[in-house]
Amino acid sequence: MRVTTLFGETIREAPNDTEIVSHQLMLRAGFIRQLASGIFSYLPLAQRSLRKIEAILREEMDAIGGQEIAMPVVHPAELWQQTGRWQAIDETMVRFKDRRGHDMLLAMTHEEVVAELARSEIRSYRQLPQMVYQLQTKFRDEPRARGGLIRVREFIMKDSYTLDRDEEGLREQYVRHYDAYHRIGLRAGLSLTAVGSDVGMMGGQEAHEFMFITPIGEDTLAVCPHCGYAANQEVALFRKTPGVQSAPAPLEKVATPGAKTIQDLCACLGIEARQTCKAVFFVAGYGAEKPARLVIALVRGDMDANPILVKNAVQCTDLRSALVEEIAAAGMVAGYASPVGVTDRNVFVLADTQVAEETSLAAGANEEGYHYINVCMGRDFVPEKVTNIALADEGFACVDCGSPLQMKRGVEVGNIFQLGTRYTAAMGATYLGEDGSAKPIVMGSYGIGVGRLLACAAEQHRDERGLALPMSIAPYQVSLISLCRTEEAQIRAEELYRQMLAEEIEVLFDDRKEVSAGVKFADADLRGLPLQMVISERSLTNGGVEWKLRTGTERTMVPLEEAVNEAKTEIERQLQEIRISAANAPRWHAASSAKP
Repeated sequence: MRVTTLFGETIREAPNDTEIVSHQLMLRAGFIRQLASGIFSYLPLAQRSLRKIEAILREEMDAIGGQEIAMPVVHPAELWQQTGRWQAIDETMVRFKDRRGHDMLLAMTHEEVVAELARSEIRSYRQLPQMVYQLQTKFRDEPRARGGLIRVREFIMKDSYTLDRDEEGLREQYVRHYDAYHRIGLRAGLSLTAVGSDVGMMGGQEAHEFMFITPIGEDTLAVCPHCGYAANQEVALFRKTPGVQSAPAPLEKVATPGAKTIQDLCACLGIEARQTCKAVFFVAGYGAEKPARLVIALVRGDMDANPILVKNAVQCTDLRSALVEEIAAAGMVAGYASPVGVTDRNVFVLADTQVAEETSLAAGANEEGYHYINVCMGRDFVPEKVTNIALADEGFACVDCGSPLQMKRGVEVGNIFQLGTRYTAAMGATYLGEDGSAKPIVMGSYGIGVGRLLACAAEQHRDERGLALPMSIAPYQVSLISLCRTEEAQIRAEELYRQMLAEEIEVLFDDRKEVSAGVKFADADLRGLPLQMVISERSLTNGGVEWKLRTGTERTMVPLEEAVNEAKTEIERQLQEIRISAANAPRWHAASSAKP
């Protein structure tokens, strides 16, 4: 490809409305252009990189037994109504009516369609296991699109689905995906960290996210540097310190004027935060099934309530923070609240396991300016449920080894879910087992974002001059820069370009005649192609062609007649390094402690 005919120009200055460096660089390098919030056009350079990533995905999916299919992007509502997700998912899912008045939607994912296909195509245990996948455009009306391709509304996703007879078969396919996702990341130049995660709207019994660790990440991860435990903070576990097991003293109301926070309460009573009980209020919604309920989540004062764990504990469809008026309507006073003395049966009292172990805590008295001391669960209030709802934080003890946890930021590149029979049971997708009885097909679901993978690679592989993409996903392998002015030198440059094409080297030839050398070098650095070769009258006089690695500083003179072979050798060397890295990717046996 010649730069004179390349569609998409470089931009000298970073756009003002961008905050992430990789987003700025992909705009400046002429990779992407924004059409609307979270909606982008991919120009030829980005499209070539995306196609390379898709090729990696296809190779890895085929290697673990996948068969590529294509499913519709528009679905009838009936499928999603059968599984309950039509009602459960918020406005992130785009719903509309067709001209006949039928409810339709733009697909966010394809579990329902796969279950429908399984219902029509699978009859016997002899047809299982199966795995299908696709590469397709999805649309999710994200409320906060950000970071260029990091969080978008329209995107390309590889989504694969497994169909098995039983949980054992599902686990085998899950493990194969787990290993493949690590290889995919390394082949694209990224080391991904697998973390246990919440199953969310997908459902099922186990899930992992594959995270690119970076300060720009939206997710917080709890990671143990000692034993390797890793989980999204939403579901991370930690070791809790043993509770105080002394005999409970009588309940006593004490004045605590102005002590609306745990910090103020501790200062007022001269106690530590671990000696208090923190009340966090939510409203749990259950759709049309039953009325919403006020939830009072109780954790020890030195901890915070985890909204995801709270949502899972009360088994609601949506959860939001409660308003002061809603708290008051249940007979409690915000800032001085506790379940002690509360009789409203619509209040869901949820206690963390640590609260259950303590026998003497300070808690609100539901009266302005007063708290109780010596509060003891079981005697002074009885929760509807006791379970782990505390949020893991920096320095908390690892659940596996006890070492201090570290909190890191990450971008979710991919995820895998053990769905079980949630979708197939709801839609009647069964098979006849060896005993002749009908059994629900067991499903798994696995997604990875193509554009997000490219964006993370751009974030990882860059410097102050521009992108520096890995050989495996760079749009071209070589940036050939011509600084030739004389006709003879220009002919030599054209010959070298044609020789590279003949040898199937992917080369971007900067053949512009009216552009300075400085601009050409700046553009080459900005686009980030792995190998740069410069031909000019001076280089020809000195014996050939100057070449350097995009990530290096040293320029080497290569004889003109050896330039093509040198380029091929360097390209193969870099690709071989990537292959070796992928071959040594993390495998499932190291993942046991990553489960939530």
